[in-house]
Amino acid sequence: MTEIFYKSTRGENGIITSSEAIIKGIAIDGGLYVPTSFPSIDLPFYELAKMDYKELAFYIMKKYFTDFDDRELLECINSAYDEKFETSEIAPLVENQGAYFLELYHGPTLAFKDMALSILPHLLKTASKKLNITKEIVILTATSGDTGKAALEGFANVEGTKVIVFYPSKGVSEIQKRQMITQKGDNTFVIGIEGNFDDAQSGVKELFNDIQFNRKLYENNYMFSSANSINIGRLIPQVVYYFYSYLKLLRNGKLKKDEKINIVVPTGNFGNILAAFYAKKMGLPVNKLICASNENNVLYDFINTGIYDRRRELKLTSSPSMDILISSNLERLLYELSSHDDELIRNVMENLKKEGRYEITQENMKWLKDFYGGFAYENEIFDTIKDVYDSSKYVIDTHTAVAYSVYKKYKEDTRDNSKTIIASTASPFKFTRSVYKALNECDDNLNDFELINKLAEFTGLDIPNAIKDIENREILHNYTCNKDSMKSIVKKILKI
Repeated sequence: MTEIFYKSTRGENGIITSSEAIIKGIAIDGGLYVPTSFPSIDLPFYELAKMDYKELAFYIMKKYFTDFDDRELLECINSAYDEKFETSEIAPLVENQGAYFLELYHGPTLAFKDMALSILPHLLKTASKKLNITKEIVILTATSGDTGKAALEGFANVEGTKVIVFYPSKGVSEIQKRQMITQKGDNTFVIGIEGNFDDAQSGVKELFNDIQFNRKLYENNYMFSSANSINIGRLIPQVVYYFYSYLKLLRNGKLKKDEKINIVVPTGNFGNILAAFYAKKMGLPVNKLICASNENNVLYDFINTGIYDRRRELKLTSSPSMDILISSNLERLLYELSSHDDELIRNVMENLKKEGRYEITQENMKWLKDFYGGFAYENEIFDTIKDVYDSSKYVIDTHTAVAYSVYKKYKEDTRDNSKTIIASTASPFKFTRSVYKALNECDDNLNDFELINKLAEFTGLDIPNAIKDIENREILHNYTCNKDSMKSIVKKILKI
């Protein structure tokens, strides 16, 4: 097997192992770690189709994490994908509305982030042992709603770690917020930001890139790592479920040999759709990657014009996990599409930081030929939820509704009838107010927790175990701060 190493998108000298990349999270120069080359599929798809989710996860991850031995990687996978998922299949694929909904929300926090954050703590712990790291690892994370809870759940009470999550105090659903602020674990810390997700994310990046502060951490026996999708250990496990869904269609006779599929992903930070792009680079037969945005449509503009411009008002929408204007993982895509031009990456990222925008040339627009960009207005999201339910009694959340709405526009624009997989990224129970309002007249006198029962009664769905009686759980984290206070909060938590 070819050994895979990792390097920074911004040209930091040297290559490192996957263990080092997982531990560091982000490169010293502020770049993101990417593989030096992409492994390819070396087994026939009909053989891969016989594998269950864990077996496939081992096959794919082994190609990227080549410095992990088989025993180490299998232990990580078996510890991640166990009874914490409410479905034995881990990621069910449901045919509906002329497409295939890949349900990625049956884990402990009811969102697709569980698919990777269930394994990241085990990868990180194994990597630290391999590298003989004795310092306590501080997982520093910004969240738009789902990553935070999944990181807290994954790292709670993991020896040798602390996990600090910053979230926009007014930019998540009430259920997302309650999931985080009731999190148990002596090593967990949750802080609301008086701002938006981009404020939280940029603040976290500044802390990662603060050399003097990192030196102080080191002197006090700490080191930073990340649970955001900037960490390659978060990104690679997401590649698995795109292969899994394709192979399931192949196994069930829904696809012919070598038939290409479309993949639709509702995205804000670009990590989930980047994983689909990585799958394509490995050999997954993908026709079009459909990038679905909400009204914060900075990615839609970029894909269609080549101009990335975050200088606009961030809108708070019914799909809050996508309320993002700085899509971190787009940097990794540009690096691959520009044939690893780290000078270009440094320039565009500097322009984004200083001017709030960057632009690629019209000649380079051909880089984006694999992608289609679309977005959905708020009224379209609500209409989509209702239309899907009325026609099939299938319930989707607001983020999945963004994806399906954009998929319908894609079909109208292109007349492309390729089989299509839609990443269904969250349970409708995470966004009960919006989903119930779309399905039925919402009673504003009811809170989001009372609406959990209303939604279950109306649809006949079982309430997921993860949020049963969530409103009665003790609030353990009640802190807020502004962006400028993030460093002092971290210093206080770590007592340095």
